[in-house]
Amino acid sequence: MQIRKIYIMAALLTLPFMVMMCSKPATFEDSEYDIRLSGGAATAFDETSKAFGHMMDGMNANDQHAHELGDHAVEQTFVTAPAPINSGLGPIFNNVSCVSCHHNDGKGNPTTGLVSSSMLVRLSMPGTDEHGGPLPVPGFGLQLQDVAIFGKQPEAKVGTTYTDQPFTYPDGTIVTLRKPWYTILNPYIPLPAGVFMSARMAPPFFGLGLLQNIPESTVLGFADEGDADGDGISGRPNYTWDPVNKKMMLGRFGMKANTATILTQVAAAYQQDMGITSTVFPQESSFGQPPADGLKDDPELPDSILNATAFYIQSLAVPARRSVTDPQVQQGEKLFAQTGCTSCHKPTVQTGVDVRFKQLSNQRIHPYTDLLLHDLGPDLGDGRQDYTANGNEWKTPALWGIGLFEKTNGTPFYLHDGRARTLEEAILWHGGEALKSRQQFASLSKTERDALVRFLKSI
Repeated sequence: MQIRKIYIMAALLTLPFMVMMCSKPATFEDSEYDIRLSGGAATAFDETSKAFGHMMDGMNANDQHAHELGDHAVEQTFVTAPAPINSGLGPIFNNVSCVSCHHNDGKGNPTTGLVSSSMLVRLSMPGTDEHGGPLPVPGFGLQLQDVAIFGKQPEAKVGTTYTDQPFTYPDGTIVTLRKPWYTILNPYIPLPAGVFMSARMAPPFFGLGLLQNIPESTVLGFADEGDADGDGISGRPNYTWDPVNKKMMLGRFGMKANTATILTQVAAAYQQDMGITSTVFPQESSFGQPPADGLKDDPELPDSILNATAFYIQSLAVPARRSVTDPQVQQGEKLFAQTGCTSCHKPTVQTGVDVRFKQLSNQRIHPYTDLLLHDLGPDLGDGRQDYTANGNEWKTPALWGIGLFEKTNGTPFYLHDGRARTLEEAILWHGGEALKSRQQFASLSKTERDALVRFLKSI
């Protein structure tokens, strides 16, 4: 089990000192201390490679036990059935465990075609299913499984190549962006014409419990689908079918906000990424395809493990902000707002009341997201519809913890497919509704651009 580091209580003990050190009087809401509490009471003070793996402080013994069971579950490697433990891998899959994709409870890396891959490829046909969701590809489903158990053939392999795209700033500085191209290699049957393909890199685990507890009314309050205020930003919610609640719900998770709850997200990952069935998704991802295993062992994952895994993710703390008194960071924060980035990346949000889970209840958090869909232009578009999200739309990702990806991953990669090797590159890929902000960023001096990036690394 992971060793838990310094939690929120340590910071509470030093609060009087921190307040006295402020240059001028401030309310609690505006204080340096509040700025550091990215997750409110669910904040962990750790800047190491294990910063994303902390249990929220103050949970009771039963919840701590459930969290530890989930922690153990996400580390488990599944094997081919039949087996006494962790049985049911595949028969086609993308990886063998949760942590193989979500490195240190954080983001993945953009590699494909290997068991160590953190990248997957979503597929669909033109049209929608009965709930308005993406239409599966005959013989392949909604996700390409590029690995198979012994004796079975994977659906295909994925080849990735990059082409360089230079970007020249007004001051003459040149930055090289890289554009990915994905090729389906050796499909076990020919792919039908018109298939949409979208590469996705594994997102972080932490903070999802807080995002799930943001009131729907708050998210809808951020929306401006018709751009009534004329600022060029027209974020809108996605609504998705939830198989647990049997109804359409606000999408919060996934690159296009195509999943409503942590439980559904976890169950879908078990089924699609590892081929592990559950009561939420009791059919194999290969159902009706030649690679199907033909076994009568579904659902393979006990509800206790599914629920513990979901609870583990729900109860992971958010790393605290760093370097908040650094003048360069403070300058970068002002520039982040002045360039319009906060129109989508909302710095501060209040969670709803949850009498069951005080660490998530009524918390002032700093996630830097509005959970809405935004058109980011054709350069980032995948052409693939996902419920109401069109091919150019993506959910605003939460930015908390982004400055620690280098420590948790070794080499950091950004954006939905990991094409950006630096935060600067990630900004320069923004188009569509974010084009004006990108242009304003580009017009800054190099010193100002460095300050804005330095601010992002402090989040």
